[in-house]
Amino acid sequence: MTVTAAAHPTRPQPDLSDAERAAIIARLRRLSWLLDSSVRIPGTRLTIGLDPIVGLAPGIGDALMLIASVYIIVQGHRLGASRRTLAKMALNVAIDALTGVVPIAGDIFDAAWKANQRNLRLLGITPTAG
Repeated sequence: MTVTAAAHPTRPQPDLSDAERAAIIARLRRLSWLLDSSVRIPGTRLTIGLDPIVGLAPGIGDALMLIASVYIIVQGHRLGASRRTLAKMALNVAIDALTGVVPIAGDIFDAAWKANQRNLRLLGITPTAG
């Protein structure tokens, strides 16, 4: 799997082997699934992840999920994402984090926004379904 949308012509591509790149992509798919879509809501086709669930814990929950989301951005940089792509990814995470601090409504927004899966798509990676 190549990261096509993230490549930037003026930025040197990182020195990653195909195996390293594949391992990073597999980790990112698994993490974004865990954070955004790992729990199916019974009787529906809707899924939520740990992000809105852990985010219910005031302060610490949102901070932990922010760290996990920033990890995805850092790995996007390792994969050679452009500054513009990284900025878009950071904006998605900022929107997620800022709305997440609003009790209950922010967690409902987190469940729908799925910032981590959005960020994988910005990297040209199809998020995993489970």
